[in-house]
Amino acid sequence: MSGDTPGTTRGRLLLVPAPLDFGCETQTPLQDTLPAGTLQAAARTTHWVCENAKSARAYLKRIGELHPLASPLQEQHITELPRAVHKKGDHGAQGSARFDARNLLAPALAGHDVGLLSEAGMPAVADPGSSVVRAAHELGVAVVPLVGPVSLLLALAASGLNGQNFAFVGYLPQDAAERAQRIASLEALALRTGQTQLFIETPYRNAALLQALAQTLQPTTRLAVASGLTLADASIRSMEARQWRHAEPPGRHTPAVFALGR
Repeated sequence: MSGDTPGTTRGRLLLVPAPLDFGCETQTPLQDTLPAGTLQAAARTTHWVCENAKSARAYLKRIGELHPLASPLQEQHITELPRAVHKKGDHGAQGSARFDARNLLAPALAGHDVGLLSEAGMPAVADPGSSVVRAAHELGVAVVPLVGPVSLLLALAASGLNGQNFAFVGYLPQDAAERAQRIASLEALALRTGQTQLFIETPYRNAALLQALAQTLQPTTRLAVASGLTLADASIRSMEARQWRHAEPPGRHTPAVFALGR
């Protein structure tokens, strides 16, 4: 990519968090989970890189109901990350090539702030977007993370598990035998080192994952499940695995974070 247009000042890359109610039956008022400064910065932004354009427009519409948008919704410049970045990541894992996102930041080199947005929570944390952040650093574009909800940290803080040493391990295998093996491996690591293991699942698989955890974990291993975080019907429970064997799982449409440890 060529350098800046003569006479322009580079824009910034704004990491704009989104509410955690994506896909949920009810929505939380934005002002209850996101500070005014974050919403105002988003309202001033007209160039976006996002996970999904439809959900990005829906979020901007909600912001516009609180703070006037700098340009009408139909005039916002919204670019989606490639589908392959969602499926295979962008760091060269799983046989995929590292994704070069520098072209997506052309507006920043022309002087416009660019907002990075995922469907829920903080972009580039358990969500796509790190390739855009990496490209910003390579181009000398300032990266500005804005304040907002991050489900992993909210769940960890509320779990009662070790918040000084923890790891996020993404999704567990769908195959039952592979999943059980992975659970046992994570449990052994957690019990040996004290490191809390955090993971997530597609909401409609919540019940199957919880059942596998309750059956596979040692009876006294502690398991925390936080679902619907920041919503009115949020649930955060932390207890021994044996106590989960007869507990209700998170709803089929409710995002959840699972954490195990001691």
